[in-house]
Amino acid sequence: MLTKFLTRVLVTTLSALFAAYLLKGVHIDSFQTAIILAIVLALLNTFIKPILVFFTLPITILTLGLFLLVINILIIKWAADLVPGFDVDGWWPALLFSLLVSFVSSVLEGLLGDNKNK
Repeated sequence: MLTKFLTRVLVTTLSALFAAYLLKGVHIDSFQTAIILAIVLALLNTFIKPILVFFTLPITILTLGLFLLVINILIIKWAADLVPGFDVDGWWPALLFSLLVSFVSSVLEGLLGDNKNK
């Protein structure tokens, strides 16, 4: 279980560094900052995001799920406030960063072969 968590943190770290390299409005100072960012994002996505999703369920249903993108942006912006050395210049870079990190993480986890069947 710890190995799976550490693997996901490493994958998210690499995804965040890649996304920051590609996007002009996102800045990560160092590899250590990216590791801290990955841990903070894991904590925010585990504990805060479900609460936000629950309380915004009516507007999420009304917008056919598009409001979840706003929640993702808020999570990234909060992470930028919590992690020194990680900066996001606006809402659009936060959205693109969120989408790119999700996509790259999915690809990397697919390549590494997630052990869901075991």
